[in-house]
Amino acid sequence: MYYELYIDVLFLVNFMMDYILLLIVKRMLKCSATHGNIFLGAIVGSLFTCIVVVLPIPYAFVKFVLFHIFVNTCMIRVGLKIKTIPAFLKAIILLYVGGFLLGGVMEHFRQYVREGSLFFLLAFVSYYIVLGIFKFISYIQRWNQTHYKVDLYVDNEIYQVEGLIDTGNGLRDPISGQPISVLERGKAKELLEKSKGKNFRYVSYRTIGKAEGVLPVFRIDRMCIHRDVECWVDMPLIGISEEKVSEEGAYEMILNPNLF
Repeated sequence: MYYELYIDVLFLVNFMMDYILLLIVKRMLKCSATHGNIFLGAIVGSLFTCIVVVLPIPYAFVKFVLFHIFVNTCMIRVGLKIKTIPAFLKAIILLYVGGFLLGGVMEHFRQYVREGSLFFLLAFVSYYIVLGIFKFISYIQRWNQTHYKVDLYVDNEIYQVEGLIDTGNGLRDPISGQPISVLERGKAKELLEKSKGKNFRYVSYRTIGKAEGVLPVFRIDRMCIHRDVECWVDMPLIGISEEKVSEEGAYEMILNPNLF
């Protein structure tokens, strides 16, 4: 079978795809590389790809190594200015994942593109779609690292709430020094009645942009925070919030990071 290859078209298409992929990896890793660096990296990647394609190398394995190790390494080093091994490995993984996503998005929309001149517009749109997918995945990861199911134990009963770990909550009991987590008034009132006001008192606090205030605080029997490894807290202190802790209702409790 005979194939006719236009090296200029191959170079241009590879340059554009390499530029988009390097731009995606830069955005995800927050690299300090400039658009000039990415431009040079894309040129290096496309140029070396064309050279490997043109060279009469008889062994497919050698070409495989050149494509996936040599070319990608040079492209990342030049385009992203990455020097450390951990950062390089992350960049390689993101480059391949981004390549699979970009190829999938472009293949999906290519059926609607009849004109070859629209290919570059398709690539531009696909860039934003893939970047959006990466950002969504990153958002889900951050959510899972801060939001946890929390079991509150009072008088042999269990109450489950959604909790958020807030690094800005450093409130501690001035007497015992224990960290205080804050619960919405509705749930807290129910727990307070069950706990019969055990160790109920007021603790003064101050927030940014607000004057000092006092926070109603009481103890419950136990608390379990469902992280990768369950975190159990005996006799935790719970503060009662006069306002909703989440306007969107995404969580009902603000967990004190000092619990961990």
